[in-house]
Amino acid sequence: MRTRDDLFLHEEVLLLALKDREGTNERGVWLDKALGGAILAELMLAGRLDVEQDRKKRFATVRSTKPLGDSLLDECLQRVQQAKKRQQLQTWVSRFAGTKGLKHRVARELCRLGVLREDEDRVLKIFRRTIYPEVDPGPERRIKARLEEAVFCDGQPDPRTMVLAAIAQAADLLKVHFDKKRLKTRKQRLKDIVSGEAAGSATAQAVAAAQAAITAVVAISTTVAAASAASS
Repeated sequence: MRTRDDLFLHEEVLLLALKDREGTNERGVWLDKALGGAILAELMLAGRLDVEQDRKKRFATVRSTKPLGDSLLDECLQRVQQAKKRQQLQTWVSRFAGTKGLKHRVARELCRLGVLREDEDRVLKIFRRTIYPEVDPGPERRIKARLEEAVFCDGQPDPRTMVLAAIAQAADLLKVHFDKKRLKTRKQRLKDIVSGEAAGSATAQAVAAAQAAITAVVAISTTVAAASAASS
């Protein structure tokens, strides 16, 4: 039985990306892409997926088909397993990110755990939308404490926190929760986290997961940003 402090990476990402009181997305965050990257990283950390290097391309391959007991993760694993041909990492991040109702599926699981609450409000007093205000601030507070220690201290972060910090950096989530000037003083530390240099040799799978996720997230976000600029 999972608890509020036993969250998956994509659930932690969503908590960081939602405004606590409003229950809406923080601006400037590539939420779907970050969730897709977190799902990919979670499957790798759980030993379900591996990365296969082919020249300059990196592909996701199935290492184990054992279910994780989470409907979203198991569905994404099954999609990789049933694919007719292997796909690059950014392809899977994009496909995971495009899962129907992704944000709501993740949020409703957090509601089930008692971390969020599902509610409804109106935009311009006309359009209804579902929001997810925070009910229990404890889990997010502890997540932020882990991130703060990983980014602003020089010790070796645990594998999951290192992966989360790398994804949060790629998705611009760290800027939401920490002072930008303070983050600028830790540029080298952030580079070490993203590259895996901060992890040590015992967490090779975590390093691979972080790099796979952030590479895919950054690649997709850059493409979308370029397309938006071209059309404006």
